[in-house]
Amino acid sequence: MKKTILMISWLLTTLTIFGQISRTEISENIMRSGSNYYAYPGPEQKELTPPPSGYEAYYISHYGRHGSRHLISDSDYDLAYKALFRADSLGELTPFGEDIFRRICTIREDANLRHGELTLLGAEQHRGIARRMYERFPEVFAGKTHIDAKSTDVIRCILSMENALQELCRLNPELEIRHDASRHDMWYMNHSDRRLDQLKEPESVKNAYDEFCKRHQNYDRIMRSLFKNEKYWRNQVNWERVTYHLFKLASNLQSTELRHGMTLYDIFNESELYDLWLQTNAWWYIHYGPYPLNGGVSPYSQRNLLGMIIQEADSCLRLPHPGATLRYGHEVCVMPLACLLELDDWGKEITDLEQLDDEGWRCYKIFPMGCNIQMIFYRPTTGEGDILMKVLLNENEARLPLQAVSGPYYKWNDFKKYFLKKLEREI
Repeated sequence: MKKTILMISWLLTTLTIFGQISRTEISENIMRSGSNYYAYPGPEQKELTPPPSGYEAYYISHYGRHGSRHLISDSDYDLAYKALFRADSLGELTPFGEDIFRRICTIREDANLRHGELTLLGAEQHRGIARRMYERFPEVFAGKTHIDAKSTDVIRCILSMENALQELCRLNPELEIRHDASRHDMWYMNHSDRRLDQLKEPESVKNAYDEFCKRHQNYDRIMRSLFKNEKYWRNQVNWERVTYHLFKLASNLQSTELRHGMTLYDIFNESELYDLWLQTNAWWYIHYGPYPLNGGVSPYSQRNLLGMIIQEADSCLRLPHPGATLRYGHEVCVMPLACLLELDDWGKEITDLEQLDDEGWRCYKIFPMGCNIQMIFYRPTTGEGDILMKVLLNENEARLPLQAVSGPYYKWNDFKKYFLKKLEREI
């Protein structure tokens, strides 16, 4: 009996610790709570696994998100600003609320007419990613090799591409680069599928998410810290939306130069930040992850992209020195692509939204600003043998749902067979 009690106690402790991984990681680095606003942290894995003996890297296929940016729309900056402006004019803000209002005015002015634009940090991120790609796989970029780069027709993506290409040109001026950004390629670079979008959120899914959010709304203390009169903020302030927009402003501040001298994270305590992150994490899992209650359809939004990656790779791999295919787009492509590829555990189906954290679904690991997926291809130096490949998610080696040849290395033919079959699913 005593052994049983000890075993149960150990199990509960282990589960609790595992379930607190996200809370611990956010506590260690508060910026992670920003989810898709998390500024690219660089690779965790500094040394990559060497390829099997007799193999060399010779082609890279890549899709990456633009770097750090300003928030996209007027409402991102105006909603909280207008609520605090009105309260300030009525004398309803606390001294802390007045201080937060002044900071928001500064943030709003800094982003004026720059909504959605790449920041200086975003440019630096892509220069760094390109530099590390070049340093890790110098054989791919040697000599007068060809680089084919495409971007979506959004300026932050175009500038991300151009910063990466400038860095590659600096490292090897002999590179032959072709770069483009056109609506012509949007059918796979940033595909919009209205029918699939409708399938993501049936009534049952909407209800499940709404109930989840209600269990994690923790806003009263925040409102009391900003507004003098509880009756005022309960009746005159859309406190749910204001809290959410304050959270967005706090999260995205890390992507701007204002980060050096300002924060909004002091609005929230650790528990409030965690609850806000939980809601965001669940929303992304439902809309872009393999959520079972909507049939796990969301990752298939990138079926065109994956199909094109396979098609272009098959063509390039026939060349003696194919170089690299670089693509620049958005997190709404990177996240579902990572799930469609079942990288690591990102293809895991989790029905209960309360279990996402316990099961290790941490969206900030997939799609920070500048997130990227790199497929590295290897050929035998003798010319005899299978083409191998591995996948990097945010420059870290990732597992595929295939039998590995060695470590993170897989046969290209096995990859094609598995995923071409998967792409046959009708949506």
